[in-house]
Amino acid sequence: MRACAVLGMSSRTYQRWRDSGNDDRRHLANRPEPINKLSKEEKDIIIKVCTNDEFIKLPPGQIVPMLADKNKYIASESTFYRVLKERGMLKHRGRCKPRRNIKRPTTHIAKKQNEVWTWDISYLPAPIKGLFYYLYLIVDIYSRKIVGHEVHSCESAEFAAELVQKAVINEGCFMQPLVLHSDNGSPMKGQTMLEKLYQLGITPSRSRPRVSNDNPFSEALFRTLKYCPIWPSSGFKTLQQGRQWVSGFVDMYNNSHRHSAIKFVTPAQRHRGEDVAILKNRDEVYAQAKAKNPRRWSKQTRDWNPQGSVSLNPELDDLMIERAA
Repeated sequence: MRACAVLGMSSRTYQRWRDSGNDDRRHLANRPEPINKLSKEEKDIIIKVCTNDEFIKLPPGQIVPMLADKNKYIASESTFYRVLKERGMLKHRGRCKPRRNIKRPTTHIAKKQNEVWTWDISYLPAPIKGLFYYLYLIVDIYSRKIVGHEVHSCESAEFAAELVQKAVINEGCFMQPLVLHSDNGSPMKGQTMLEKLYQLGITPSRSRPRVSNDNPFSEALFRTLKYCPIWPSSGFKTLQQGRQWVSGFVDMYNNSHRHSAIKFVTPAQRHRGEDVAILKNRDEVYAQAKAKNPRRWSKQTRDWNPQGSVSLNPELDDLMIERAA
């Protein structure tokens, strides 16, 4: 199935070839031309209309209705577009800027702790409506451990740079290969922040503008934080109260919370590499339970193999291969 996904073909097609003893005959198939296919003369008429002085600055979506108002029908809008594309004439029309194709952010793969971090800033409600405190949070995508956090009264590249430096010192990963991913906010792109990343040997990574899906680990962590049972719905009366609450949450999250994405071990356990032994013990417990009462399992016991590498913004082809496997 993995090979079929790479080749872009259905696994059922391969099975049919294998069972029948035939090879790929798709290139030998008889494919008659559609009876409604446009002739060269009809295509030339479309090009002539599109290059006419009356319509040269208009898209097919405007041209076709205008022709209909004159009791003329040549082809549909999609046919106009298709013919223009065949002739290499499908270009942006009008004075507005053409739509940009923004590249997806680079894929980063974490095979161990302290290889890829993501961070972001979120609002913490203050007692006055419209006033907020700002939570700075850095998470390791491999272990899901919160490696750095602070709460301030404003957004600042200086505060962000100090937090990153503290996290690097605490984790002991100075001048080691490390990627720090974030969105495009001003604290993330400030000169002080960029200079600090350069000094620490950290590679910055950015999301696409206004696309939160490119920073999913930080967004998911903020949702966990704000929807946990101990979240104070009335907000925080003081900055100090906000800092104390966040410190308590981080301690609970790192050391007590069993994370579903890492086989229900705590982020701190996976960060220290203790998850392998813990999951091995769980597997033995399940194996013993199955041996005592095998009728309770129709297949294998639960998969307690440790979670492998973690990808940030994986390419679509990589996702297809992983699902096929």
